[in-house]
Amino acid sequence: MSFFGEWRAYRAFRAVPRCERCIVFLAESQQDWHHFKPVLDHLTGPLRETVLYVCSEPSDPAMQPYSPQMRTFCIGKGLWRIWFCQFVDADVLVTQILDLGNLELKRSVNPVHYVFMTHSLTSTHMADHANSYDHYDTILCCGPHMVREIRRREEMHKLPPKQLVPHGYGRLDELLANRREPPPIHSAADIHVLVAPSWGPHTILPVCGMEIVDALLGAGFRVTLRPHFQTRWTTPEVIDRIVAKHREHPRFKLVEQMLESNSLYDSHVMITEWSGAGQDYGMGLEKPVVYIDLPAKSRTDTWRELDMEPFESFVRDKLGALLAPTRLAELPGLIRELVHDPARFRANVAALRQDWVYNVGGSGVAGAEAIAQVANEVSARNAAAAGLPR
Repeated sequence: MSFFGEWRAYRAFRAVPRCERCIVFLAESQQDWHHFKPVLDHLTGPLRETVLYVCSEPSDPAMQPYSPQMRTFCIGKGLWRIWFCQFVDADVLVTQILDLGNLELKRSVNPVHYVFMTHSLTSTHMADHANSYDHYDTILCCGPHMVREIRRREEMHKLPPKQLVPHGYGRLDELLANRREPPPIHSAADIHVLVAPSWGPHTILPVCGMEIVDALLGAGFRVTLRPHFQTRWTTPEVIDRIVAKHREHPRFKLVEQMLESNSLYDSHVMITEWSGAGQDYGMGLEKPVVYIDLPAKSRTDTWRELDMEPFESFVRDKLGALLAPTRLAELPGLIRELVHDPARFRANVAALRQDWVYNVGGSGVAGAEAIAQVANEVSARNAAAAGLPR
């Protein structure tokens, strides 16, 4: 979309009467839609709430007809989004954009109530900046670990307490609802391994990606490489080297379409390091994960001050196994062992999920009802402050 097209979308949003700007969603990228949709389905469906959806990419699925209760505006990622955030006037704004107020996207000069919807089971205090969540009023939490972490930081730094909502995790619900049995294993060639690392200099692809793919193909396994989309933007050469070597191999496949799902459902085991995709795969599809034991991803040096083990650390050996990058020769044998008893693995994961995730199977309803309630309360306060009937 052109600069002027984004400007027209921004103007169109500003033209919406203030009384209709009760609930606004702000998407950072098209990937946000998959987390927002279960909530929007209930919010615009049974609850009949009107929603204004502001997105940054014309390819966002929200740009397609969705619901008469929702209007969509694509304002891009540049000037108009910065301007929008600075001056938006609404009751409630729901977003998954991290670090509100810390980077170029600031809280509005108007009294907007900000709701943050978490988009991973990963803990709040290690992978992100220490203050990434400080400037929101309400946070929809995936599990009890997030509540404990945020409350501990508030207490230690004397921050105003936020409203923390037991929400759940829509991506997990989606995987549980759509999972299917992978093809049966009769030989090594039937074992399908999904290599799905995170991105950055200390992750699988730049450190040992070639060695892993070589070892898996050498063992006779099928291999699908599913790199993080950020890797294609930042260090595409680490993908291209592996593809150049194995492009013609009949048991190798590259998947870079984020909406593709067959590799998730049809594989038997995932290999990653600290990616939240491992938690999704293990707890949502109930299949094992091999975590290559590389340095933890962290954007802060102070995460240990909370004295809480991050969920992404705690869960790794419970969703499969840890393997040092110096022991990759053991990888094929470890995979054969992990896929040997799927029923036992599923039972263990079901118990783990029940303890660590809110509203399993019902996060969309829980999130929608929480947002509607917050919006009703904020709207009533604003009307009372203005001396208007509600």
